[in-house]
Amino acid sequence: MNFALILLVLTVVTGILYAIDILKFRKLRAANDKQPLWVEWGGDFFPVILIVFVLRSFLFEPFKIPSGSMIPTLLVGDFILVNKYAYGIRLPVINTKVIDIGEPQRGDVMVFRYPEDPSLDYIKRVVGLPGDTIEYHNKRLRINGEPIAVKPEADFLHTERNFYSQQFTEKLGEVEHRVLNDADTPAFIPGVSSFPYRENCTYNASGVSCKVPEGHYFMMGDNRDNSRDSRAWGFVPEENIVGKAFFIWLNFSDFSRIGSFR
Repeated sequence: MNFALILLVLTVVTGILYAIDILKFRKLRAANDKQPLWVEWGGDFFPVILIVFVLRSFLFEPFKIPSGSMIPTLLVGDFILVNKYAYGIRLPVINTKVIDIGEPQRGDVMVFRYPEDPSLDYIKRVVGLPGDTIEYHNKRLRINGEPIAVKPEADFLHTERNFYSQQFTEKLGEVEHRVLNDADTPAFIPGVSSFPYRENCTYNASGVSCKVPEGHYFMMGDNRDNSRDSRAWGFVPEENIVGKAFFIWLNFSDFSRIGSFR
């Protein structure tokens, strides 16, 4: 279900009803006449639907985190807000950029349309920018030949499984964040798909090296051994970008999680 399309249709239909009532029928009704049903359930909802449409299409859109690929930054059940204009103003439904405001930066947490099924929205961290060479071997990241330093932290407890992962602090660009690795998980990349620009990547038992094509981005989850991402399904084209995730506005299991994140 394309909620953006449904919202657009509702906005147009109720807007037409609202305009018809304002321009013609409202002038013909006596002051004490009851509004017809099509006005009550059509035209009267137009201002509310219009506000929701504008907010969701051009400013902020809510999402719920469905999986653990971004642990420890984002947990299952987090409700987040996505800034829709951080990377430019896009037309709703067709997602075409019409005003260029900014570009994704290394380290951003970004929502995008999943390349293998654009009806799905995914969330990962921007690791590779257009033109970058990304190497992920033996669970260590290098960008353009430079190793990305990590600092060991206390192990992370997955309370739902009573299981610990190794935890590190990593810095991408200006963004410092935490990542997880599982010591008993092999370094090779499982489940690799056939994807556009697949020839830009080289796989072996220790991991993968990729050259990011122009107009594309290389995305990875912070839960590195439990995230199927650009290492397996390839690059995210610019036209698939939805926006920049920046705020947790609710988590029913832990209200202390409400606030901004990096």
